Amino acid sequence: MTKSFEEIGIEKNVLQAINEIGFEEPMPVQQEVIPLLLEGKGDIIALAQTGTGKTAAFGLPIVQMTDTKNKNTQFLILSPTRELCLQIADDLLSFAKYTPGIKIAAVFGGASIERQIKMIKKGVHIISATPGRLIDLINRKIVHLKNINTLVLDEADEMLNMGFRDELEKILIETPADKNTLLFSATMPKEVRLISNNYMKDPLEITIGKRNSGAENISHICYMTHAKDRYPALKRIVDFNPDIYGIVFCRTRRETQEVAEHLMKDGYNADSLHGDLSQPQRDSVMNKFRAKSLQLLIATDVAARGIDVDNISHIINYNLPDESDIYTHRSGRTGRAGREGTSIVIANLKEKNKIYQIEKLINKKFDFRQVPSGKDISRTQLFHIVDRIEKIEVDDSEINSFLPEILKKLEWLDREELIKKFVSVEFNRFIEYYKNLSDLNTPVSSGNAQGGSKSGNGYTRFFINLGRMDDINPAKLIGMVNDYTGVRDIEIGEIEILKTFSFFEADQEYSDEILAGFNGKMFKTRQIGVEIAGQKREQKRNRSRGKREGKKDFRKFGKNKNDNKRKVRKK
Repeated sequence: MTKSFEEIGIEKNVLQAINEIGFEEPMPVQQEVIPLLLEGKGDIIALAQTGTGKTAAFGLPIVQMTDTKNKNTQFLILSPTRELCLQIADDLLSFAKYTPGIKIAAVFGGASIERQIKMIKKGVHIISATPGRLIDLINRKIVHLKNINTLVLDEADEMLNMGFRDELEKILIETPADKNTLLFSATMPKEVRLISNNYMKDPLEITIGKRNSGAENISHICYMTHAKDRYPALKRIVDFNPDIYGIVFCRTRRETQEVAEHLMKDGYNADSLHGDLSQPQRDSVMNKFRAKSLQLLIATDVAARGIDVDNISHIINYNLPDESDIYTHRSGRTGRAGREGTSIVIANLKEKNKIYQIEKLINKKFDFRQVPSGKDISRTQLFHIVDRIEKIEVDDSEINSFLPEILKKLEWLDREELIKKFVSVEFNRFIEYYKNLSDLNTPVSSGNAQGGSKSGNGYTRFFINLGRMDDINPAKLIGMVNDYTGVRDIEIGEIEILKTFSFFEADQEYSDEILAGFNGKMFKTRQIGVEIAGQKREQKRNRSRGKREGKKDFRKFGKNKNDNKRKVRKK
């Protein structure tokens, strides 16, 4: 049974503040953590996804427990990024609206350290900090942590992923041994477990939902397409979701910038967020995104860590992350506070195994869908326009003076013609753009098949003089194609590994690169031979297969032959 905030121990002054914010009843992580913190139950590890109400879970009791008569710093909250650090400080200030005298400081890099020093010297009860800037202030003997009674490590796994382990250990050494430590993490990798073992005392572990799993209210959708078609597929997905407000994740800074520039050039309301941007540029982009002046934020994982923005409708994985755990962090930025969210993956056949790994991690199946066709998109956009027309509020006081002239101008049109023309103002551009575009979908193979046969459909079939006897398997063969050509996104079709040679299919656009890349290369002591497969090679393949099948048939027939001989002797 769900208890109220009052029933789990929140006092009137804090209740008044959160009622104004719109908090109605505690979320699961808040119900579990708040009473334990208020009762001083010791160290706690809370495993919960991003957007499940973690800030209030530690923030409400911290505000309530602050002794405003004591000028020392009593609470320290560490988080991985400037954005999350600021968000936590802002939330705590909101919770403390009716708690007079409480002082909260945000300490982070990329801002004036002098201003932060001045604020801390006046005395602060709660510090929300990023590790790097906090270490700087500790070294300058500005921040003193010997009197803190509670340390919160928020997004601990992300802090360690970002390389803050040394900084965390230095900070932990500065804190008193008898403090309470609260560690929040979406996942529990070995590095986080090591921190907890070394610096926490018999922590109580709380898991909200299945460990490492995604939020229940997030739908996971996968669109399979060729690697070279990622960008047009992205555009179709965005056009198919007219009200999208989301983050598009890319692997590299360069790709992030390129995708953002292409989208802006094509008329989309988008911008990029990556490590090459200055802090003022980052702030400008994030302010526009929070204000919904941007519809799409194109970001790297590092740049997006700690982004705390409500109402994100979609996460789009333009590329899958290298580590499956990171997918959980990405998708957790939508579907917050009980809202519905959608996490989309644009993948190719080579990435199928990674998709299956993610399914096991989040304990959910992807919904494999067709990349929307031009007709699908045009229909969706048409009814989106109709919905907007239907729901728009008319300002009679402003438009009435123009109405007689408008009616006169349009009086020659009947009702149906008028509706068609109004709708077509936007609809025509989608019809024109999408009417002759090709299908971007690739078939999704089942079982353990290494792709599907696509020869003659944009793919070239190659022969290679390596097979099972050379310890070759599909993964090694794909790796060789990547390494020898220097191209990481060549689409690979069917792979057939035989005893002494093999066949593989690849995007025909890269035929020259593949032939040139393998030319002169050695595998162990053998020179590799790769050529475009022809009729003679296919005949050789069939003979090899025929011999194997013949041996199987002979072994099977041999038993019958002996039986026949025995029957003859009896006669």
